[in-house]
Amino acid sequence: MLQIVPSKTDEERLLVVSPELADVLSTVIRRIREPDGSVPLVAVYYRYECVWRPPAPVLFQRRFPSEIRAISDSSLRTMLNAAFVHTGLKDPADGRPLHYAPHDFRRIFITDAVMNGLPPHIAQIIAGHRDINVTLGYKAVYPDEAIQSHLAFLARRRALRPTDEYRTPTDAEWQEFLGHFERRKVSIGTCGRAFGSACIHEHACVRCALLWPDPAQRPRLIEIRDNLAARITEAEREGWLGEVEGLQVSLAAAEDKLAQIDKRSRTGPVALGNPTLPANS
Repeated sequence: MLQIVPSKTDEERLLVVSPELADVLSTVIRRIREPDGSVPLVAVYYRYECVWRPPAPVLFQRRFPSEIRAISDSSLRTMLNAAFVHTGLKDPADGRPLHYAPHDFRRIFITDAVMNGLPPHIAQIIAGHRDINVTLGYKAVYPDEAIQSHLAFLARRRALRPTDEYRTPTDAEWQEFLGHFERRKVSIGTCGRAFGSACIHEHACVRCALLWPDPAQRPRLIEIRDNLAARITEAEREGWLGEVEGLQVSLAAAEDKLAQIDKRSRTGPVALGNPTLPANS
């Protein structure tokens, strides 16, 4: 995920990037980093509002003998078109070299994704659009085209799966399915076991990795942990070595569940810090 702050709408956005693009971005960042690892802060002139933005760790910047400057959007367009000329790709309509603006790739991505079966509402989230009609209008992706493409995508997916998965369930099967979710609630949390799968721990939930412990049940888990520790002490004292190993497994699992609850209670926004100014600035 690529985090963009601020974006066009002054909201934090996360964009999906391919591994290849991530490799390119990491290469760019490595080139512009200072020796101490920080990305230089550079002021950018925003020509649409005719203002200078506060210094920020912009991705496209270059060094001059006396300073570091941001690469303007017009320079990026020039570089992009020069790259297309270098590839030799021609527009089939007039035979001229292809000409694209950076925003065109956003439209191409959304058009290609929707026409190949990506649900439009998912494309809307990826693009950061507030209105799905903006997403559908990015090229000439009309609602009927989007719907038909998504239905074709579903048909291809279903062709790869057993046909009996798509039959209408009987009343007994439906009640069994609903009953599975009603039985997910256990004394110390929620069972995440998938429908139709058997319990591999014979309902010894404290040992199960699929148990999602409830923070409200922390006192109960502490009681279980203390009880297990006491039982281990008793088993070792009485020589019940056959029980010690199993009790130790349960004790380790109980301590792990407590650690999960404690970690979740401490989880909050993670401050990654801001790039620092160069020492010679």
